[in-house]
Amino acid sequence: MITNDRQYRTFEVRAEPDGLTVEGYAAVFDAPEVMYEVDGVQYSEKIERGAFDQAQLSDVVMNYNHGGKPVARTKNGTLHLTVDDYGLRVHADLSSTAESRALYDEIKAGLIDKMSFAFIVGEESYDKSTRTRSIGKIKRVFDVAAVDFPAYESTAITARSFFSAEAEKERAEARAALDLAKAKYFYEGCR
Repeated sequence: MITNDRQYRTFEVRAEPDGLTVEGYAAVFDAPEVMYEVDGVQYSEKIERGAFDQAQLSDVVMNYNHGGKPVARTKNGTLHLTVDDYGLRVHADLSSTAESRALYDEIKAGLIDKMSFAFIVGEESYDKSTRTRSIGKIKRVFDVAAVDFPAYESTAITARSFFSAEAEKERAEARAALDLAKAKYFYEGCR
């Protein structure tokens, strides 16, 4: 089930030569990525080092396009998520089922080379000067998914609502400052 509080991000996946395993990084720390642009102004997001320190990672599934049957799972040991100095690393054994083996073949053939992950933000901040949203804590990771197309569209829905609100705040502040300047100019001219 995909809900409005879940957020999605993409990462690359590759087949490993040692059996039916795939690996990649679900997140890279401190690497701002442009998530939204309006009127030439870019809004970025980054996941801070330590964001996964208290995240619930005990029952995460890997699937295809965020749906369908799981092809790997942390609970049964076929999916491993580890946090290292670079980010959140994913390693999955896709030898368990016909679906997982078929997915492995598609990844190995280069037909699918991106992944997305679904999560809930626990703590975030926003730097108006750099227009960067920083994800400080992630509450829970629900899934990692091999996808036909990266989850930018899903990300854009969530990210655009956040970033468009920030952009609108900036425009409202600029309009208010302009109105105040006009009022001050008019008032001083009437003296």
